[in-house]
Amino acid sequence: MHQTFDAALEINLLHANQEGADRNRDRFDEWDITCLNVMSSPGAGKTVLLEQTLAALNQDVKIAIIEGDMTTELDADRLRKYDIPVIAINTGRSCHLDSRMVAGGIHSLEHQYDPSLFDLVFVENVGNLVCPAEFEVGEHAKVALLSVTEGEDKPLKYPVMFREADCLLITKIDLAPYLDIDIQRIETNVRQINPHVNIIPLSAKTGSGMEMWFNWVISQLKTSNKSLLVEV
Repeated sequence: MHQTFDAALEINLLHANQEGADRNRDRFDEWDITCLNVMSSPGAGKTVLLEQTLAALNQDVKIAIIEGDMTTELDADRLRKYDIPVIAINTGRSCHLDSRMVAGGIHSLEHQYDPSLFDLVFVENVGNLVCPAEFEVGEHAKVALLSVTEGEDKPLKYPVMFREADCLLITKIDLAPYLDIDIQRIETNVRQINPHVNIIPLSAKTGSGMEMWFNWVISQLKTSNKSLLVEV
């Protein structure tokens, strides 16, 4: 009986969250904004990825960020240095953003700026390899990061994140020569879970693979400027 009650409660929570996510997506669509939900475990490189992305694209693509963190605004402050709107959301004890929290971020964005001026909103989710993938926030695509330092087996041990991802970034590949790690094995394990996901190995430190990531981002824009695409 207790298990049945818990399952029903989980279904209700996810259903309510999905309804909120659909409303958020409708708002983004109304403004012709693409929303990308960036997810990973702590330390996989979400914030530095966004820093490099802002440095490369912010002159041509109008970007805002909804930044999720449990207790601080440390990552939000790093991104504010690029002179873009950054709406910080502290989740407290919650290990993920949900559609209600992001709706609050959208509300703040709408009251401080003209949302129709933006092309792209990144949602940087809380560092966690499980919960963020189960709670949509209104995104048009999910981006998952997996650092080479996390090992080859994580896609098999935590399949939901990788099954839900539209784009997987294998990060910190500059460290691969110093680790007992096989990047091809990571890709193979990911393909077992999600055969159609876009996989981009990259290093924000050396720049390797970053153009492929930038091009993928540009390809997701509702009014994609093909002149921004870089041949790689």
